[in-house]
Amino acid sequence: MSDDLARLKEMRERIDALDEQLLELLSRRQEVVAEVVAFKKEHRMPVYHPAREADLIDERRRSAARAGLDPDCIEEIFRNIMRFSRATQTREIARVGVKPGARILLVGGGGAMGRLFSRWFRLSGYEVRILETGDWGRVDELCRGLDLALVTVPIAVTVETIEKLAPHLPPDCILADLTSIKQVTVRAMLENFAGPVIGFHPMFGPDAGSMERQIMVVTPGRERDEDGWVAEQFAAWGAVMVRSDPVEHDEIMAVVQALRHFATFTFGRFLYQQQIDLKRTLEFSSPIYRLELDMVGRLFAQDPELYSEIIYATPQRLELLKQYLTSFKQNLELLGTGETVASETDGRQAFIREFKEIAAWFGPFSHQAIRESSYLIDKLIDRF
Repeated sequence: MSDDLARLKEMRERIDALDEQLLELLSRRQEVVAEVVAFKKEHRMPVYHPAREADLIDERRRSAARAGLDPDCIEEIFRNIMRFSRATQTREIARVGVKPGARILLVGGGGAMGRLFSRWFRLSGYEVRILETGDWGRVDELCRGLDLALVTVPIAVTVETIEKLAPHLPPDCILADLTSIKQVTVRAMLENFAGPVIGFHPMFGPDAGSMERQIMVVTPGRERDEDGWVAEQFAAWGAVMVRSDPVEHDEIMAVVQALRHFATFTFGRFLYQQQIDLKRTLEFSSPIYRLELDMVGRLFAQDPELYSEIIYATPQRLELLKQYLTSFKQNLELLGTGETVASETDGRQAFIREFKEIAAWFGPFSHQAIRESSYLIDKLIDRF
């Protein structure tokens, strides 16, 4: 063997030895994770702590820069390590019932979301009962001794269902719902039931494999200290609990859900009307275009009834969407009349002024958005 090959072999052996040390350190880290799991089980603490993870990533990035390493690369490594750690914690904690043996009625439990929560509750040691359309004849039997009644039916029939269910519930039973609007549903629960009332809104769909890092919004109605076990259970499954009053919830959801879905629908509808060759555009597309088109395609691959419920849920949402379309019309002025070069130039300058003003309003979030979207784009490039 030549001296050069011998030297290369020796360097590779040193790398192998360092890799073994990394594996040993990861193993020792996992032992500490096991201690954390035991502690969180004992104290009923959530798996995911977003502030802790954000601080950790920021510190690792700074350490990487000081060590002459690529912060982006180090961030991805540590995100993978933390993802594995969370998965381990979730598997261990997810089946722990905060109030095992409690009796839970899922109204609409035969639906996709109902089946999801039914499985999770059963795995955690709860007694789960299902009330579907054909079961109202035995509603008193199903409600006997209940600890929690969770309404998970379409928005259009939620209030009607609450009014029908409430008279049959035990006075100490918690009445809750999973609907994506809260003012109307929380009000209906409070008006029709004298016991504890809580509103929940899971910010994920029935295809969620776990509740790890998923957002669950809590909108309190009429709570007692002892009713906190429901939110504690969701947190134990890995959810990030966000508290909000019903008014704030509905205002934010009008943007986060209704406006976003309608804007996506509008873009997809225009592509359809123009009969754009989608496959051909993908051959020329940048990763960001493909990502945007994926979001459009994702929308149209799902249930139109569900999205119509979200968009048409309240008059306030429809009013917001009308304002959005009015803004679209105002943007025509930025294009100029097209009659003269001057008018087009004026439109271009107006566009630049608007762009700068809006960019200033977005502020630091724009830099965060570049970082996050770049991560998604890199993943998309790796796949396609």
